[in-house]
Formats: sequence, C-alpha cells, structure tokens
Amino acid sequence: MRIVFILCAVIVMTGCAGTGKKASITAEELTRITVKLASDRFFGRGTGTGGDSLAALFTRKEFEKAGADPFIESGLQPFRVNVAVEPGKNNSLTIDGREYIAGTDFMPLALSANSSLSAQVVFCGYGLLPSGDTLHRDDFAGLHVAGKWALVLRGYPESHPASAGYGSISSDRIKVLNAREKGAAGVLLVSGEKWDVADNLDKPSRSESRAGVPVLQIRRSVADSILKGTEATIKELEEKAADSKSATGLITQTTVDAEADVDKREAITSNVVMMMEGNSNPGEYVIIGAHYDHLGMGGPGSSSRVPDTVAIHYGADDNASGVALMIELAERLAAEKAGHARSIIFVAFSGEEMGLLGSKHFIENMGIDPSTVNLMINLDMVGRMKDGNGLQVGGVGTAEGLRDTVTYYTDTTAIRLSFTPEGYGPSDHSSFYGKNIPVLYLTTGAHLDYHTPSDTPDKLNYTGMVKIGDLLANLISWAANSSSRLAFTEAGPKEPTSPMGRRRGVTFGIMPDFAGNVTNGLRADFVTPGKPAALGGMVKGDIIVAIDSKPVSNIEDYMFRLSHLKPGQRVPVEVLRNGARKLLIIQL
Repeated sequence: MRIVFILCAVIVMTGCAGTGKKASITAEELTRITVKLASDRFFGRGTGTGGDSLAALFTRKEFEKAGADPFIESGLQPFRVNVAVEPGKNNSLTIDGREYIAGTDFMPLALSANSSLSAQVVFCGYGLLPSGDTLHRDDFAGLHVAGKWALVLRGYPESHPASAGYGSISSDRIKVLNAREKGAAGVLLVSGEKWDVADNLDKPSRSESRAGVPVLQIRRSVADSILKGTEATIKELEEKAADSKSATGLITQTTVDAEADVDKREAITSNVVMMMEGNSNPGEYVIIGAHYDHLGMGGPGSSSRVPDTVAIHYGADDNASGVALMIELAERLAAEKAGHARSIIFVAFSGEEMGLLGSKHFIENMGIDPSTVNLMINLDMVGRMKDGNGLQVGGVGTAEGLRDTVTYYTDTTAIRLSFTPEGYGPSDHSSFYGKNIPVLYLTTGAHLDYHTPSDTPDKLNYTGMVKIGDLLANLISWAANSSSRLAFTEAGPKEPTSPMGRRRGVTFGIMPDFAGNVTNGLRADFVTPGKPAALGGMVKGDIIVAIDSKPVSNIEDYMFRLSHLKPGQRVPVEVLRNGARKLLIIQL
C-alpha cells in the first residue's frame, strides 16, 4: 500500500517537472525577511501590541510580493485576546471602620472574581492540602472556613526540610482553589518576611481565568490589624507555620468588608491568511502555517526564561525563521507555471505564545470544512540546524505512508531526519490535529537562546533553512497534486501535564482546550484511544463541567481536580455533549 502511495506521488511530481522555472529559496532572502521581522521596529511582536500589528502588515505585504492572494477580504483575520488585567475602580477594604487604600495597602489579584464579601477571617497557615503519597500537610485541618475569608501565607517554608516537595503546589492560584474547596467565600493572601522581606504588592498584569471568589493580596500591617485580637502577628505565625506538625490555624474575631475589582484589557490581533487557488480541485486544501508572534518586551508574567529582564525578545528563530521560510516557499510555489490541483493556504498565526490562540481561532472560523484539508504543515523554529544537519519531523503517524513520503523527498546527504508519530505537540499544528487533519511539524529544536532577548538573526543557519525549504517545496507540491488523499489516523497526543500530574501519574488522556473557547467548562479537543477518558466513554468535543462532583470551569480547575486524584481511583465525571449533561465513570 505504501509503495503504491509513493509511486503515485512520483508520477504526479514527474508530470509537474519542467513546466516552468522555479524561484529559488535563497539564504539572502531568508536573511532579509528574518532580520526585518526580528528587528527593533516590531518590538518583539508581542500579541496584541503595535509591534504585532506592524509585523502582520509586513508579513502580508511579503506574501503579496511572493505571489499569494488574500484568502479572506484583506488577508488579515482579526480576533480579540485578553492581554492584561488592571485594578478596577471599585476596590475597597475596611476593617473595624478603618478604610485601607487600594494599591498601597492591598491589591486585587488577576484571578479574583469581581465581587464583594463581608465576613469573619480565619487564618489558614500556608493554605496547603495533602497531595500524593508523600505530602501530607493539611493547613485547613480543624478549621471551619465556609462562608468566611481565608487568610493565607504566600509561598512555602523553603528552608524547612519537611517542606521539600511543596514548591510545585504553592502557587497563589492553587492556594485560592484549596481555600475555595474548603468553602471559603474569599481569600486574603499575605507575604511573610521570609518569603518577601520588602512586602511588595503584585499588580495584576497578565490575564488569568477567574477563581470564583474575591482574592486580595494585603500587606503584613493589614494582616496584623486583622490578627489584633489574637495576640499573634504574621511574623510569629510564619515562624510557627514552617513546621508542618504545628497547628497554626486560628479563628479571628475580625470582620473584613472588602470588594475586589479587576478589569480585563483586550486587544485586537490578526492571523495573516493568504492563498494560491488550485486549478483543478480548488475546494481541497493544503495548509502551511507558522506563528509570527513572540514575547514582546518579556518581563514578569511573560514566558521569558529571563523574566527579570525587560528588553526586546527578538524571536529570530522563534518564529521569524518559520515565517520567512513560509514566504520563500510561497514564492517558489507561485513560480511553478502549471500551478497546483489543490489550493494552498498560508497562515501566519498570532497568539501562539499565549496558548495557540491564533490557530484555534483560525480552525474554528476558517470557513472551509476540515475534511477538505489534505495536509497541514507547521514550521516552528527551523533556523538553528546544527552540525549533523538534524531536522525533527513530528506528526508522521497522522496518515498512513506519511513518514515514507517525507523520507522519499529528503536528500538524506543534506538532512538527517528524526521522526515522532504524535499529532499533538507544543505548537499550532495541534489545533488542526484536533480536527482530524493530518499534520507535519518541522523544527530544528530548542537552544539556550530560546525565549530570551538573545534569539537574534545573526545566530541562524540560513543555509540549513534553504535545505529544509527545498524538501518542503517538493513535499507541498506532492500534497497539492497527488490524485490520492491522505487518510487521517490517530497518533497520540503527548498530553501536557502539570508538575503535580507528572509526579502523581494521573491523567485522563485528553488534549484540553487551552485557548478557553468554552466558558464554564473545559472542552476535550482530543481523546486518546485506550486512555482512561476514552475507556470511560468520553469523546472529542465533550465539555467537562465536574470531576468527582466538584465544578470545573476552566483549564486551571481541571488541573487542580486532577492533582487530588489517585492512580486506580474510579471518578465520576460530568460532561456536556450536544447540550445534554452526561455522567461518565472514569477509571484512572
């Protein structure tokens, strides 16, 4: 079957040979485009910024010069993204008639619900709960926090030997979810001296999903006012709470009347979507994609590997390299005088760095049936081919014969291939794989400059990019002209897990909807055959709304619920399927 498959491809390519002069993919042109995209002009192409918009216009212009036409009206597909949150106008905090000042004495967290609460305060140590077989600490033991404020220390006692292992479950969000799980109606977070001697307030900046209760960070002086009637201070309680064997929880007689208000700031960004229309079968497609966004100026809250550095993150390899190669491929394919049977769509995605947002938006709004797409090829970080000429190709298991075809069109004296079969991976092709579209994911791999300001154009191997381009030009022409269609097969995915999930070994076996396209639930964009979710009856598109009778509103809730499950446990999972609520029993 595979031999016939490849022979058909050879016949198609032979038929196209000699029909016209091919435009060469050159190191000079790849350099020119990459240097422009990864320049000071675009300020690191942060999603939803002015630099992002300018980069989109530049990319569209380069595609037009290459010979591609807009797939949609202007070639730009705009969509909204949450880029930041800011304190709103209605933040307040009053203790025993004394009003405190927002931004000076307290600050709402980005994960806070916009709501108010007047209630008694209960101190709950570090707000930690047992996890796994080795972490047994329960800071809520013996405390009744239902309907009350939970006052919780931030972080964990790093210097205490018994606290080793708690680092991965000590984020503000996890503490808030722990308190909410115990019934708390609001959470007050405070930094002890050993956690933050400066007692800084963290201004909300990056957008987060809401935790469902009001959440305020307060200064130690405010916390001490709350503790006034207990003859304790935060300094003393931090010392005591370091020992997990000491009971530190206490009920105050203080009522806190507060309101949390955070405003989400949205911005407009755009995918750049261009096309070359097929001449005999224009209603079928091959899609080539590469994300053009990056981290902007980096800084705290970004995914920069040097978060304390605010500077342009140029993103030459990640992913100006992929966009430059995609534009050069468009020029070469446009020069093939006979054209192509199928239409070829080129998409420069935005929002990849924020969770595949652009590819998610495109696949949900592309205006064509996913079944008409023969193949999607994703280029992400293709500019650092190293000694040995290695190229990683993922997704070869998503269609029968795909690996053999890639090998056939590769000059193995110029490129050394390594393969992975899975269709899911940490880039935009995953959005297409979730729609049963065969995918290929090409990359030359990570490096020490990844997600730092040091990822600059001078470090790219443009000669290596030319080699990859020559392979892709032939592969795309085959996919666009072959008389036979690729037959999709499931392969994977490699499911990402949190540190808790990895340690505990608990997984449902789904690819969650990281973009948050569904509110009040978590959609399963892919369900791996043979894994617990599939065996329990879950299908792609199911929206998880509860696990073990506890609500799931978003990806963070989902990961939090997983962290409290154990291997071998049978857990009820409620899902929405076509608007109807169903109960599944999943064996972990």
